Amino acid sequence: MSAQSSAELTIHLNGEPRQVKARSLSELIEELGLTRRMIAIEQNLEVVPRSMYADTLLSDGDRIELVHMIGGG
Repeated sequence: MSAQSSAELTIHLNGEPRQVKARSLSELIEELGLTRRMIAIEQNLEVVPRSMYADTLLSDGDRIELVHMIGGG
């Protein structure tokens, strides 16, 4: 594994700086322990379709807004 692939990125997740190892939105969801079907993600002010999470790469400094929907009554 190269040093670059193991280095952490600094992103802004819901307005807070956060160090992550994820390289894509799918990996970020997994790293955060969230259920993919129950979230919506905006990357740098653009809503990302769920079908594009695996192909959408993260970059240092990205601004990610993530909404996790909670079901129940």
